[in-house]
Amino acid sequence: MSRIGIRPITIPAGVEITVEDGNLIKVKGPKGELSSSVSKNLKVTIEDGTLKIARPNDGRENRSQHGLARTLINNMVEGVTNGYEKKLLIVGVGYSVSKQGNKLVLKLGYSHPIELIDPEGITTEAPDANTIIIKGIDKALVGNYAADIRAWRQPEPYKGKGVLYDGEVVRKKEGKSGAA
Repeated sequence: MSRIGIRPITIPAGVEITVEDGNLIKVKGPKGELSSSVSKNLKVTIEDGTLKIARPNDGRENRSQHGLARTLINNMVEGVTNGYEKKLLIVGVGYSVSKQGNKLVLKLGYSHPIELIDPEGITTEAPDANTIIIKGIDKALVGNYAADIRAWRQPEPYKGKGVLYDGEVVRKKEGKSGAA
């Protein structure tokens, strides 16, 4: 039995969950509304302020979808109540970030600044020249946008320059030895 799939999801106050035809789950809360479709084989029930997911049998497909569906629904509930946030740090001489309206302007050592428009449902902040904070209610969108920004200049192992996640440690390599 799936250890994650059998755990019930407690529905916090202010959150409304509806299950529609085809197992379309809609979650509405104080921060917004999200929807996702889960496997038609799974049975989603709401009773006494908890949401439970059951599978019809222990077939391979049903087992693999059971825990995934529970996690996706839990992420939606968490997103509409608290939201998600990722923090990126820009490390390097001359590297900086600024916010212009709904644009994020990155200077990462290229001949031109990189201008990224915030996707729908995502807000970004640049509290200082070396920090980016990405906020949103959809965990996947927040993580994807953070990965897209990081892809412009991934941290390199010799000087540690680039765009890093907050708390990420870059293992530095030793440079060339001058033995001759």
